[in-house]
Amino acid sequence: MANISGSSRRRPYAGAVLLLAALTTTGAAYAVTTSAIVSPKSAAASAEQIELGKRLFTEGCSSCHGLAGQGGSSGPSLIGVGAAAVDFQVGTGRMPMAQADTQAMRKPPVYNQEQIDALAAYVASFGAGPGVPDPSQYDFSNANVARGGEIYRLNCSQCHNYAGKGGALSDGKYAPSVMKATPKQIYEAMITGPQGMPVFSDAQIPAKDKQDIIAYIDYLQNAPDPGGAALGRLGPVTETVFMFTAAIGAVIAVTIWIGAKSR
Repeated sequence: MANISGSSRRRPYAGAVLLLAALTTTGAAYAVTTSAIVSPKSAAASAEQIELGKRLFTEGCSSCHGLAGQGGSSGPSLIGVGAAAVDFQVGTGRMPMAQADTQAMRKPPVYNQEQIDALAAYVASFGAGPGVPDPSQYDFSNANVARGGEIYRLNCSQCHNYAGKGGALSDGKYAPSVMKATPKQIYEAMITGPQGMPVFSDAQIPAKDKQDIIAYIDYLQNAPDPGGAALGRLGPVTETVFMFTAAIGAVIAVTIWIGAKSR
């Protein structure tokens, strides 16, 4: 009986030790995994750059996102969003917003690139997240445009339109046009998932496929229209409205001409 009692007393301690070991292992694995996605720029950010970013953040961002980026009633938490999200949102002028709205719109940026880099470095110090991509990551010089079109139509066209012109979503939101997006901004959007857009990790869309998508969007941005007016490339609805309006206009013109001749 003594042995059984002693064994039963030791079991809770053994379970606690095993639980502690499991938690320690999980935490270490998470730290290694997340640290791998911090950009070199974030890791090498100078104290002066982070201090500048802190000052800019306090002046222009903290009223919505909190002094420590913890978020609030007017803005989400920025802990763990990474430098890439800041570079995209601030670089496209979507942030800072003058007032909370359904969706931030693209507009000329408020800050210059040096200030954007500082803000990105400071926000990256809140917690690990996707870093600002290196130019080699969004270089599409050797990409496959045709394959990029296939991937785009499969993953992106439902929201952004097959021609990249954007489209309406639910709750007053919309998928913006990609006609003004740069290769860097397209890559950042895919790895950060701004607003209602899902995040496309390399497990979902490999880096090479991302470059193919960028090549296809570049084609859309620069494709000629040898067949005539593009009509916004919005599809058959626009074309039908145009033809209907032209036909009605022609009928009215002929009717007026006949009426004038009959006099």
